[in-house]
Amino acid sequence: MLALGGNAWHLVEFGIAIGAGIAAGSIALIGFGADSLIEGLAGMIIVWLFTGTRLHSETAERRAQQLVAASYFMLVAYVTVESVRTLTGGHHPGTSWVGIGLAAFTAPTMPLLARAKRNVGLQLNSSATVSEAGQNMICAYLSVALLIGLSLNAIAGWWWADPAAALVIAGVAAREGRESWKGKSCECC
Repeated sequence: MLALGGNAWHLVEFGIAIGAGIAAGSIALIGFGADSLIEGLAGMIIVWLFTGTRLHSETAERRAQQLVAASYFMLVAYVTVESVRTLTGGHHPGTSWVGIGLAAFTAPTMPLLARAKRNVGLQLNSSATVSEAGQNMICAYLSVALLIGLSLNAIAGWWWADPAAALVIAGVAAREGRESWKGKSCECC
């Protein structure tokens, strides 16, 4: 139920962020929207893990953890390429008050969802579920970076803060992806 509720929110978040990102030309907002879509994918992987004969299967657990890690790597690749393109091309994203509002709402709420998913993962002894909770923490970090980047762009006119914020998150996501791929994201196993 937690994964399905989180997935519903991520679809809403995806739609708002992508729409606002396209309207403003903001890689940070588009990256945030892509992260939301990837988080939804990770949530569906966890739902898949806990259905049928996969429950308590070490092979399925490991596969699910690797799929979650792959979702991190997709996010890193997209955000890095687009951020570098934006920085080198000198593209100046517009102001997005919708994006600022979304980030201000998501920054404090994603850690709550991540904590709940992590607790469930620890109780179920599921590294994949704990890894997926890490995906929600990436969303929280991205929300804070997004809020800072969009605010600096809107208030100070620092257009480069938008792609710079996205690059910081790409680095964090890369670390999380590596840890998840190695199977080191859960103290439960």
